[in-house]
Amino acid sequence: MAEAFAATPRADFLPADQRRRAAYDGPLPLGHGQTSSQPRTVETMLRLLEVRPGQKVLDVGSGSGWTAALLARLVGPTGRVLGVELEAELVELGTRHLDAAGVPWASIHEATPGVLGLPGAAPYHRILVSAMARELPEELVEQLHTGGVMVVPVDGTMLRVSRSMRGVGITRHGAYRFVPLR
Repeated sequence: MAEAFAATPRADFLPADQRRRAAYDGPLPLGHGQTSSQPRTVETMLRLLEVRPGQKVLDVGSGSGWTAALLARLVGPTGRVLGVELEAELVELGTRHLDAAGVPWASIHEATPGVLGLPGAAPYHRILVSAMARELPEELVEQLHTGGVMVVPVDGTMLRVSRSMRGVGITRHGAYRFVPLR
């Protein structure tokens, strides 16, 4: 994972007026009411997600594209990362950032209002959600592949959700704050 962070500097995914603060271990504004998540939080979420080369990953709330690029480094060119973002300007910004990062197996798509994720491209081996849900988003759980894992903040607690033939398992991993999932 250290290699992915080294190859994907946060500064490259921040607005020009925030780049000098890239090393700050806290959220930074991207505009449109969205933020670039705290690096330590992103690292924790990626560890919980246990991304492997060749996997298909959904990145919900892609923002500037930083998490999508990190995920792309982890899945490698045999994998696929599909990001989804509500703010059209951030979709454009994130797409430019991914192009500059040289990870053509990652893309960001504009979210359909009222639809979580990208159900038409499901199932996913992994789903990363970078926005706070009020309750477990079942719509995203349904997009998980059997054997898949989702990491999602729900009502202030980071959850690791795993889907198996026997059902859904949930573990809790600390308190966090995010912009609301919408």
